[in-house]
Amino acid sequence: MDRITAKGKEKAIEDDDLNPVITYRHLLTNKMGVLDPLRVVALCDLDAFYAAAEQVRLNIDPELPLAVQQWQGLIAVNYPARKFGITRMETVTEARKKCPELVLVHVATFKEGELEPGYWENPDVNTHKVSLDHYRRESVKILNLHRECMDPSVEVEKASIDEAFFDFTVPIKREILERFPHLASPPPDAPLGLDTPLPPPPDVSWEGRGNLVPINPPNPDEEPDKALPDASTSSQSADPKESDENHVTTWHDVALSIGAEFMMKSRMEVKHRLGYTTSALIASFKKRDQQSILRNAAIPGFLRYMPFQKIRFLGGKLGEALADEFGAKTVGDVLTVSLDDMQRKFGEESIWVYNILRGIDHTEVKEKVATKSMLASKNVRPNITKPAEVTHWLRVLSSELCLRLIEARELTPAIWPKTLVLGFRQAFGTTKSKQVTMPFAKLITPELILKPAEKLFKELSGNAPYKISNISLSFHGLAMMEAGQQGIEGFFAGSSKPSATRAASTVPEQRSEAALGKRKRDEDEAEMILSDEGEQVGGRERRPSRPPPQPLAVAGSSSSGSAIDSASSFRCDRCKKTLSLSKREIALPSEDKAEALSKLQAEHADFHVAQDLAREVIDISSEDEDQRKKPKAIGKTKSKPENKKGAPTKVKKPPEGIAKFFTSTTKR
Repeated sequence: MDRITAKGKEKAIEDDDLNPVITYRHLLTNKMGVLDPLRVVALCDLDAFYAAAEQVRLNIDPELPLAVQQWQGLIAVNYPARKFGITRMETVTEARKKCPELVLVHVATFKEGELEPGYWENPDVNTHKVSLDHYRRESVKILNLHRECMDPSVEVEKASIDEAFFDFTVPIKREILERFPHLASPPPDAPLGLDTPLPPPPDVSWEGRGNLVPINPPNPDEEPDKALPDASTSSQSADPKESDENHVTTWHDVALSIGAEFMMKSRMEVKHRLGYTTSALIASFKKRDQQSILRNAAIPGFLRYMPFQKIRFLGGKLGEALADEFGAKTVGDVLTVSLDDMQRKFGEESIWVYNILRGIDHTEVKEKVATKSMLASKNVRPNITKPAEVTHWLRVLSSELCLRLIEARELTPAIWPKTLVLGFRQAFGTTKSKQVTMPFAKLITPELILKPAEKLFKELSGNAPYKISNISLSFHGLAMMEAGQQGIEGFFAGSSKPSATRAASTVPEQRSEAALGKRKRDEDEAEMILSDEGEQVGGRERRPSRPPPQPLAVAGSSSSGSAIDSASSFRCDRCKKTLSLSKREIALPSEDKAEALSKLQAEHADFHVAQDLAREVIDISSEDEDQRKKPKAIGKTKSKPENKKGAPTKVKKPPEGIAKFFTSTTKR
């Protein structure tokens, strides 16, 4: 199959992606990445999450109409309340008129002088700040339960506070081999060895696994009220070539059925143990507390009547440009556009658009790591004009950041921000910000954040009058403290530190030896944002999260029988090698040694990731290769513009193709 070249050129063969020939090699190889023809990805979405979180917290009957209130507007409405026509962003008064029995719960808020948010009576927008902490904690609890119920090899990517992707490919392959052991190796007379296609699969029973998305659904404009059938009664086909009745089962269908079993089991555990209902697999066809299954054969029909601007990244300017250029509204309208025409109008990289319209998406499901910043922000009404008002809001924001950092340190005790940043926006549009280094402290309190924040504000505002409409505090550069790193109090001689604090620091010799074991590695950056703007649009936080890498297998002893204990060595399950700490690292205190071993494991895991990436060879077309080899033309050349000092000035090339439709966003 031809793949994307260095400049985005590709011979698009969607049939190979949606109806691939699956071989023994595909089944027996676990690390095929996003091009694996047996790949199965599920999307699990919590139903009316904020409302469900309050219903669980208050132990309210889930069939009672309930809505979550933020000031005088609604930010979440449960399904029973939706039956009365109540929607998000309605006012409390409007909702009460539609359903007098509606249960209203105001979102938790921070107020000055309190270390934690609470459900206060009659919170005031002028003195309180909204907190999403309860929902974030519940989201973490639910995702952790999903991980507990699933095989460790399942890749999990948190897409938002109430959504997550799950890549079941590796455990599905293992399950296929357990159920069909004759597939463990190709038969002796296989003409192509491992590249021999697998024998035809058995029929799949979809009963109890969810709702099948029909291969050829009816046009919703013609039958808008037609519901999605369940697995036992698939819809009638409008295409004589293929329908649910004459569809031939594929091995990818078998993989999907197994993935549906895995997802169903995990969802039921979340429902029974935590009280939350979820919808899984296909968000657009989802039903409350159910899951849907999209087979490859059903992808064209599933997309055909969908407005293409609803697809992620095809809304906004790019979607408008596509609609104007091709006079299209639905995915089916754009399918008539050839790849050449699309690339002629929107550049070579528009191959991504061409593929996504056909349901071909090679995006990797990957856990994001290392939250490196936290932001607490408040839109202020009325505007801040007095020093006392500044202190009030800085105290509230400091309490919020303090709580967030305390919770983060419960999971990762050594995490600490490098800088504290204060920012504010004036009512007339001017934005200012300034940062200060955060010295390490074992005990974090709101006052520890408030004092430098007040100093930053004085330096920023000076003696000039101000009229502030938004104010924020944020931590940046959140990272693990190095072994032996000490707080500012450690630099003062003669101070009487408690024994616990004294134990946190190491003598200079120990610090120098710990520094020898320091290993740097890149981490994906993600932000944890709490702001009124995000809350008002529905409270969804795009905060991908990734837990620490799973530790590799620890070796009890080396193969040679030398006395190396499990605290100083480990055995890699991939390369079967045993790696040990150096003699200097083995001599470190137990805590420092454990951290050094963790770093060694992470570094070795990164080594394997680098190897995997190196195997993904990107073909460079011969045309591009020849172009590079051509000698530069001899003759007149255009002179580069020069600045005042006579040095050439770099002219920034404007983005071309689909890149010009994206400013700060990138394709997922």
